[in-house]
Amino acid sequence: MSAEAVPDRLDLRRLLIVVSVMLAVLLEIIDTSIVNVALPSIMGNLGASLDEASWILTGYIVANVIVIPMTGWLASRFGRRRYFTTSIAVFTLASLFCGLSTSIVSLVAWRIVQGLGGGALLATAQTILVESFPPARQGTAQAIFGVGAMVGPSLGPTLGGWLTDAWSWHWIFLVNVPLGIAAGALCATQLRDPPHARARRGVPVDWPGIALLVVGIGALQTLLERGHRLDWFASGEIRLLAVAAGVGLVGLVVRELRVEHPVVDFRVLRHRDLAVGCVLGALIGLGLYGSVFLFPLYTQSLLGWNAWDSGLAILPSSLTTAVMMAFVGRLVWRVGPRLLFLSGMGVMLVALWEMSGWTLACGFDQILGPQVLRGVAMGLLFVPLSTATLRSLPTPRVAAGAGLYNLFRQLGGSLGIAMLTTLLERRAAVHGTELASQLTPYRASAGLALAELSERARAAGLDPEAAERLAVAALGRLAGLEARVEAFSDAYAAIFVLFALMLPVAWRMRRDAPGRFRPVD
Repeated sequence: MSAEAVPDRLDLRRLLIVVSVMLAVLLEIIDTSIVNVALPSIMGNLGASLDEASWILTGYIVANVIVIPMTGWLASRFGRRRYFTTSIAVFTLASLFCGLSTSIVSLVAWRIVQGLGGGALLATAQTILVESFPPARQGTAQAIFGVGAMVGPSLGPTLGGWLTDAWSWHWIFLVNVPLGIAAGALCATQLRDPPHARARRGVPVDWPGIALLVVGIGALQTLLERGHRLDWFASGEIRLLAVAAGVGLVGLVVRELRVEHPVVDFRVLRHRDLAVGCVLGALIGLGLYGSVFLFPLYTQSLLGWNAWDSGLAILPSSLTTAVMMAFVGRLVWRVGPRLLFLSGMGVMLVALWEMSGWTLACGFDQILGPQVLRGVAMGLLFVPLSTATLRSLPTPRVAAGAGLYNLFRQLGGSLGIAMLTTLLERRAAVHGTELASQLTPYRASAGLALAELSERARAAGLDPEAAERLAVAALGRLAGLEARVEAFSDAYAAIFVLFALMLPVAWRMRRDAPGRFRPVD
């Protein structure tokens, strides 16, 4: 059934579909970040090195992004309901075996399987919601989807920290099992395939396209995940991955534009709204995952907060995003996507500017304001963009478009984290060198600080020589902390600049409200 033919009210069956789809999305999104805080516990319990444990994250993400662009093709070949419910079953079963794993090898293997199942959930869920709501309610549909897509990354570390501390790391996976069973059962009984999404078994399989997709996207995502750890192109492994990614992606595009039944339909990008949406989706992914990545590092490594307090500090932003999405989902119908999206860009720029000014003296009060602004911005950004991007497509093309849109958003997030990780390290080194050059007794400010610290140490009972050594060490530690604060400021400023540079692209977004136009193929 097309969106235009759907009744305007949310009846019981559609409500159950929404609940089951959103539950699946939330599980998938949370599992991209829930493991982060549990890695030390997993390493200690399984006797794994940091490099081995990093594959728990990398394997899941790589498998995820390989499947995402294939979702439209897979759903059309096997039928959307069968494909979606099977993916939930695979994700749930893999979660069970992840929780029962007794070695790092089995855990990584089951995380890859979990990623293969989870990759289908994001794009297919968004397609189902687009087709389950009438045109006038598309904003509401994207708001519901956005609660999982935008709030999930923020909740993951908080939930992971709590489960690990309260029980053990096994429960960050086992908690998925009853929820996954419930979501799968609801989808199996309530979902119906529209005519264009029913199984088409006679369509030939594009095996070369699948191979190029696995090599290209898999190598690119692995490069982004491991680049910083291996010092980027100083590593032979990274250079090999870069070559494989380039060859695979170029070959994939050339191949898929020539075959009649491509596994990834790049032709759908000829729709301007989708092309603009993919570019802006990558930016949103960078802003979302990048800011969520930076925040716990800042609060825990510089302010001395624990994982639980850091997670609680993200919660106001997540709740603000959820509230804003409910509001924007209705407003987008009256105002149109462009104005709301540009407003979100403006709010995000203000939030990033405030974040770039954080210092070691910041408390919860100083951090709360920018975090709430970030939540407001994400609500204003995601709903208009998703609505304008997917509502512009003909109904049979929505699945392919949703796959590409979510792929760009995921890759944008991975690129942002890779970029920010490297930027933090290098800018901290630069600022550290600058500050170290100023810590000499010949500079008045440094000399006064050393004298004051030495005096305090002597007053505590140390002899003059030991007091001076302690003062020099303390001043050096403070300089190191200040260098890292400056590096975080540079990182937030970098996201600010990227958002500002994308304003001309944002102006290309559709201005009119979704549902007041009819997409044409």
